[in-house]
Amino acid sequence: MSEHVTVLKEEAIEALNIHEDGIYVDMTLGGGGHSEAILSRLTTGHLYAFDQDEFAIEKSKERLSQYQNVTFIRSNFENVISELSNLGVTKVDGILFDLGVSSFQFDIPERGFSYQKDNPLDMRMDQSQSFSAKDIVNEYSPEELSKIFFEYGEEPFAKSIAKAICIERAKAPIETTFQLVQIVKSALPQKILNKKGHPAKQTFQALRIAVNDELDVFEHAIKDSILLLRKNGRIVVITFHSLEDRICKQVFRDFSTIYIPKGLAIIPDEEAILRLISKKVILPSEAEVSANNRAHSAKMRVAEKSHD
Repeated sequence: MSEHVTVLKEEAIEALNIHEDGIYVDMTLGGGGHSEAILSRLTTGHLYAFDQDEFAIEKSKERLSQYQNVTFIRSNFENVISELSNLGVTKVDGILFDLGVSSFQFDIPERGFSYQKDNPLDMRMDQSQSFSAKDIVNEYSPEELSKIFFEYGEEPFAKSIAKAICIERAKAPIETTFQLVQIVKSALPQKILNKKGHPAKQTFQALRIAVNDELDVFEHAIKDSILLLRKNGRIVVITFHSLEDRICKQVFRDFSTIYIPKGLAIIPDEEAILRLISKKVILPSEAEVSANNRAHSAKMRVAEKSHD
């Protein structure tokens, strides 16, 4: 198993503007890299770390065993308000999202996230969930499959791939990652197969997003996070593909803009809920991308709560 390397760690921690007595939330504990960096800057403060993956939590508990001021919460981050409320927490000083899939999930073959290894189609971040990629591939209609591949994977050959899947599953169920890879390859023209990059990458991305309902959950969670922040609290979001970044950008824009009705004679005396810390997206350095290929698509956005 390869070591999980935290992306944009120093930039994210700096952007959070951590106070040693503050309350912080790591919405995506993963390998624990960001959580460790936050905890190292706290004294009387506390960190609440979310992950729906039991394996990730157990590994991070080992990594963070020296810290007593951390609470691990095994739950989807869409439940952040209710989970924190149950612990008596209603306002926090900073929230971090790192939406990259954990290296643990890619590198444990039986999790079925990787198109590089032959294992059962799975892709569940929460292993207690019954619904998996296998269910989508074998049960969804051609139209539903095509929509998933096009919208979540931005796959231009979505219809061809969906059709090929339906033809093959009529013969026998599609159960493994390599079976799916071969079907995807069979549906693509040679000029695409000759290009750099794995031909099934976008299809696998789309299935992972669909299995875990990632985009809807993220949009819900980021809006709830803004409500949880106290005045001057920061929210930091690291995304790894355009769909996530688009949601983050739009939500930040909506909460940092005062919309004035056309023709209004006066300017309302009102302040937007958020203030953008960086109007431009923050990217990893060339050195980080060179050292960690998983960082090449990372983008970071930061905003601060203007008022409660």
